[in-house]
Amino acid sequence: MAFLDNSGDIILDAVLTDVGRLRLAKGDGTFKITQFAFGDDEINYALYNKNHPSGSAYYDLEILQTPILEAFTNNTSVLKYQLMSNTRADLLYLPVLSLNTTLVPFYSGLNTYLVTSDVTTANTLTTTPTGWFDGVETVTDASSNIILDEGLNTTQTDKTVSLSTVDSSLYETAYSIEINSKLASIVDENGILLSPSTIDDDGIATYVVSQNPIVRELQVYSTSGDPETTTLLGTRGSRVKFGLRVTNQMQTSTYLFTTLGGTTTIGGTNYYYVDSSVVVKGLTTGVSNTVPVKFIKKV
Repeated sequence: MAFLDNSGDIILDAVLTDVGRLRLAKGDGTFKITQFAFGDDEINYALYNKNHPSGSAYYDLEILQTPILEAFTNNTSVLKYQLMSNTRADLLYLPVLSLNTTLVPFYSGLNTYLVTSDVTTANTLTTTPTGWFDGVETVTDASSNIILDEGLNTTQTDKTVSLSTVDSSLYETAYSIEINSKLASIVDENGILLSPSTIDDDGIATYVVSQNPIVRELQVYSTSGDPETTTLLGTRGSRVKFGLRVTNQMQTSTYLFTTLGGTTTIGGTNYYYVDSSVVVKGLTTGVSNTVPVKFIKKV
């Protein structure tokens, strides 16, 4: 759904997703819209200008005049930033989901994580994972996991306490993890393969995780140091950590690499690559983050 024109009359363009169209096409009278969601993917709130010389009526004018994309049916391309409702008027800060690039930084010189598709490719990289994951072998240590921290990213809150004790409504207890099932599956921090809850018509697999050790409460800071390094500035909530296991096709064939990606040179070595992402969302708070990953195979 999209607002196509906000310069005068508001035109609302609403379309069904691929799944909705499929259910409507059954024609058996069972199709019924029971819920919907709003998002603000195209809006840049940094454009709000409270110093506009023409006064308060113009503070948000640039935001209101932002061009909006037409509605499209591919559910993997919409609502990456869903809106949430909260009736409380005493909230000063809302939680965020922060990618922990302090514990597990991106691969050197790249704003992404590398995922190797076979043993030969893994042997071309350093022996100690730093920003790259072995997509074939079992995950056994923290440096082989993607880590995200939920909490308040502000120095105005106490970072030595848990968000679960400060405000349980802002503490995330369950997450969904979405990934292209043609490329990889999700494993827990110990390398155990997880089962997806659903796989949609575009091949996007959704995993719902809530049990330990996938989601756990962060340890509090202590005077002797920081036992749980995080990029968050304030009160911390839960942490979700997981690894990736590439599919058999990615291990044994270059088809998806040549069809969806191309070739690149990293550190003097030539690789096939496919750029993708993993979307992690909090099921209670609505926090989300999109993690960039690059699958590679030595040429």
